[in-house]
Amino acid sequence: MNITSSKDLTTETRDAFVTDLLQKCNDISKEHPENRCAKYAVEYLESDESKSLSNDDLFTFYQCIRTGIENNDSSLGCYAMTPNDYSKFNTFFDKVIRDYHGDKTGNKKHVTNWTLEKGFDYDVKKLGQDELSMRVRVGRNLSDFNLPGKMDKDERIAFEKKMIPAFEQLKEDYGGNVYSLTPHFNGEENPNLIKYDEYQELVKSHVMFKDMSADPYLHSAGIASDWPYGRGCWQSQDKTRIIWFGEEDHLRIMCMKKGTNLVEVFTNLKEILDSVEKVDGITFAKSDKYGYVTSCPSNLGTGMRASVHIKIPKLTRDGTDVKAKEICKPLGLSVRGTGGEHTPIGLDGTVDISPSSRLFIQENEIIGKLYEGIQNLMEIENSTRRRSVRLERKQSN
Repeated sequence: MNITSSKDLTTETRDAFVTDLLQKCNDISKEHPENRCAKYAVEYLESDESKSLSNDDLFTFYQCIRTGIENNDSSLGCYAMTPNDYSKFNTFFDKVIRDYHGDKTGNKKHVTNWTLEKGFDYDVKKLGQDELSMRVRVGRNLSDFNLPGKMDKDERIAFEKKMIPAFEQLKEDYGGNVYSLTPHFNGEENPNLIKYDEYQELVKSHVMFKDMSADPYLHSAGIASDWPYGRGCWQSQDKTRIIWFGEEDHLRIMCMKKGTNLVEVFTNLKEILDSVEKVDGITFAKSDKYGYVTSCPSNLGTGMRASVHIKIPKLTRDGTDVKAKEICKPLGLSVRGTGGEHTPIGLDGTVDISPSSRLFIQENEIIGKLYEGIQNLMEIENSTRRRSVRLERKQSN
């Protein structure tokens, strides 16, 4: 049933709309039981809470689950549309969140803590590592705007204009430039507008994100709408600090550095966050239960992904990351290609590894788990190398 806004919902159409949604969700659950959105949407749509929703709220809930219905191979399949959706539709979202993040108790609450353990050295030289490419990022959303899936063009422009003072402060502290794709501010000239060729160069150098309209998941969620309005980034003069705006979350704040001590990039990120939050009118959306609010439930809590590029040639000798993923999963690590998710590993066996947890884990624990993960992974890599050497010697004799 084609419903494009809450205005299309009457007593008759609402009943038919919900019946249609229930049928779709039940069909998806049978074919794709891993689709959490469909599974828990059925329970929610049949509940008294759902039946008491206003038409506006029911339509917003539909927007939250639409990507999981239109992309039935999703594992999560839902995005919040406003910072309040996690509380407004909590009966639904709480089940999805605790299922995905592995809280069987149902009682965990997120705690934010950046304070590192005193006296502990996070230098990977102790693990036999040379200089690594280190990167850490967080997703953040402003509390007084809809989340990207529900924003229209005017709100995207208003959001970008509100961020200008924050970017000016960052330019004072760290230099650099703002690169905006927004053609104009509703007729008003955009002082940070760049040309298409410049944008393509920034994408190639991994400074900017790609056109999201080609992503079916983000398209269904409304996150890719109104491209390219409200999209762009700030990059520091030394190119180690970047803030994307207008992607999956209002802001993706990231720091990168080549070095051996994980604390350096971690500290740089905290400084950037503090600088942004000090700007008048900038307040990040938070939840008492789930920490920092993000569009996707997978990023709730810290919103943080801390990663390093590390060479594991023995574990990737078949040219893929299949074995590395098999080993890293029990270690609580995610493995990606050197260019990000769904990209190939390096020819020399370089992969991107990061702790998997985002929620119900403290920021300082993520850095600790990354260090511990590097240590454990290298022990396995070195053990594999020693076995290979022994085998080669045995065969040569």
